[in-house]
Amino acid sequence: MMRSLYAGVSGLQNHQTRMDVIGNNIANVNTTGFKKGRVEFQDMLSQTMSGAARPTDEVGGVNPKQVGLGMNIASIDTIHTQGSMKTTGVMSDVAVQGDGFFVMRAGNKQFHTRAGSFGLDENGNLVNPANGMRVQGWNAETIDGENYINTAADVEDLIIPVGSKDPAGATTEVELASNLDKRTPLIPAGATAGETQEGTWSIDKTIYDSFGNTHTLRVNYTRVPGTQNQWQGEVTVDPDSETPTNTLTDVGAQNNNTNTFIVEFDNLGTIQSVTDAQGDVVEEGELQVNVGFDVLEAAPEEGEQVRQNFQLTLGEIGSVVDSMTQFAEKSSTKAFRQDGYPMGYLENYKIDQSGIITGVYSNGTNRMLGQIALSTFTNPGGLEKAGENTYVVSNNSGEARIGESGVAGKGKVIAGALEMSNVDLAEQFTDMIVTQRGFQANSKSITTSDQMLQELLTLKR
Repeated sequence: MMRSLYAGVSGLQNHQTRMDVIGNNIANVNTTGFKKGRVEFQDMLSQTMSGAARPTDEVGGVNPKQVGLGMNIASIDTIHTQGSMKTTGVMSDVAVQGDGFFVMRAGNKQFHTRAGSFGLDENGNLVNPANGMRVQGWNAETIDGENYINTAADVEDLIIPVGSKDPAGATTEVELASNLDKRTPLIPAGATAGETQEGTWSIDKTIYDSFGNTHTLRVNYTRVPGTQNQWQGEVTVDPDSETPTNTLTDVGAQNNNTNTFIVEFDNLGTIQSVTDAQGDVVEEGELQVNVGFDVLEAAPEEGEQVRQNFQLTLGEIGSVVDSMTQFAEKSSTKAFRQDGYPMGYLENYKIDQSGIITGVYSNGTNRMLGQIALSTFTNPGGLEKAGENTYVVSNNSGEARIGESGVAGKGKVIAGALEMSNVDLAEQFTDMIVTQRGFQANSKSITTSDQMLQELLTLKR
């Protein structure tokens, strides 16, 4: 009789615990990045009335007789299934699609979370504004003017320096992809200004020096007399300036003393070779002309004017894609790219699916600023909840495996979105009904046992 009473009590207590977990799930139905809990039951120890007996020659075997003593909680699991994505449009909101957690730091303690509602603090640190925990990742390093991210290094606080300066970059390459009209007339000896204009095709492109000052690069093309597929290019920088910038070109190792070169095409209209005035020729691979000019605004070094050098890229031999051509079609002015830029300020930033943070500067440049780190665990269900949507490592979760997204089973980062709770209300309400009925049934077993005890007490009147 007493066994059924205590079995009922265990049922009441543990169904109440299950109801507590369900209530917590429902309370967090709109909590960003929340992972629902699940209670599993198991039976308690059973009292053996008689043991099992093996079969003999005379009779068969006998099963054991056991009376159960109730039930208890087998586990309270955290279910790490994917939650739905909610688009916010906020550039600092990020979500993980797939496995992985964002890594946070508070003091010397490390936390892990699926809630990516981040923002910036006064110092430009990427943080969780609700608790000030700093998002961990890798800041970019600048080597020879290029930004690199070393994801093999230890994670650190991510910094987005809004308003910081991007130094000016001098032009090192200008790429041409013009078409020179095969029908362009030769300039005759003693040509008039109109005839010279008609036989010349001019290309202008703005370039930059190390201060960020703008200069005009001009390349004038004219047909070479006595040939069919050769053009002379004359290069000048700041041609309209009152002070000449002493522009010189060459394609070889030695410096030339002129500003001209000869480009030759084949009968299919594609570029074949380039030759400078001293006879150096390049006729394989990518054709480039070395150009140098005096930077008049720079202080002279050792009594000589500071010179800036860059490559004038004419294109790939035999190619019509992003290369100079010669067809009987109207000439085109297409200097389609140069890599210089003035000084700028960091105005904005964006995050891609690899977690790479790219700064957008006012001078039109984009630079990598850092990358958000993700952590995974051998057993994420073993993590301990630490409140504020965070988890900490436990003895059974395994150590955090920190790396970049998309590597070693880590999911991808979705910017401008947040992961919603994975609580399913229909499932929770169904579990609530089952839990309520289980609690009710256990209370019935207690009242019934009480009535049986009452009957026992009334046997002696």
